[in-house]
Amino acid sequence: MLSRQYSVDQFKNGIWWIGVPSCLFGTVERSVALFSENYISVINIFHFLATAFLFTCWIYLKPEIEFNSSIEESDMLEQDDVLPLGDIHLQKAKTRMAELQKYHVIRQLYILPFSFICQIYHLLNLKHLETVHSLSLGNLRVIDVNGYSSTSTGGSLSFNTALSSPLSILKIWRPPTVEVELTLHTPYTVELSIPVYQDKRMIVLFNAFPISSNKHIFLVNIYSTLQWPKFLLSSLLHLASFLTVYEDLPYLKKLSQRNLLKSIQNPNHQTMWLYKRFVELYAAKLESKEEI
Repeated sequence: MLSRQYSVDQFKNGIWWIGVPSCLFGTVERSVALFSENYISVINIFHFLATAFLFTCWIYLKPEIEFNSSIEESDMLEQDDVLPLGDIHLQKAKTRMAELQKYHVIRQLYILPFSFICQIYHLLNLKHLETVHSLSLGNLRVIDVNGYSSTSTGGSLSFNTALSSPLSILKIWRPPTVEVELTLHTPYTVELSIPVYQDKRMIVLFNAFPISSNKHIFLVNIYSTLQWPKFLLSSLLHLASFLTVYEDLPYLKKLSQRNLLKSIQNPNHQTMWLYKRFVELYAAKLESKEEI
């Protein structure tokens, strides 16, 4: 069972999330009121500054949930029906997070009632960017897979994406067409690296750690070299990340009804190359519940 402290942390995190849209609404409403009249009053300025200050403080008060690299030794894991985690893969995830820590912006953690394999399939299937996330990603299109390479524990591929909608919100930090890199570091860790304006980058590190055969911990960390005010960037990324996870849920539920280690749609398609690599490396051991 989950530890009591972890449950308390999740509750605090939920309260914080409820406060974000409330504070954001108050700030936007006061900014509109500030310029709604022909003159700017001192009272409206004070109200705007007060709500903006409260919103900033609320963002910085976000409760942190610690990531423990020894997840398999903690009571976050249910001992019945548990899938084994290899120490080497957990260490790789922790090492990569430490390398990127300097650029860390946000962390989100979810416990989802689906096999971690559903999450990995979803992350490594490039076409889901066009279908599942058509709303949040502004009708993004995968237009070409440029190349791929294998490693002993996964691999990487690069592909071009284009923003087909002129109103896409993603244009605030990236050009319409960019080359994106997707990397499978371990059977549990996937990295998405996206170039943004002024030779900066946005990196999303996904960790999907199995709790049982039908439940997993989904940890999302976003890093960026953008020189934006952190409270503004973190607010935008929190909302964007929450929306994409919400969009994922019906898709993950649908995937949970399939045997993803055997039935791969379009297995020879380039957009599925990384997942095919995952199956080649880990399917046999996952089916026998051996340590991978």
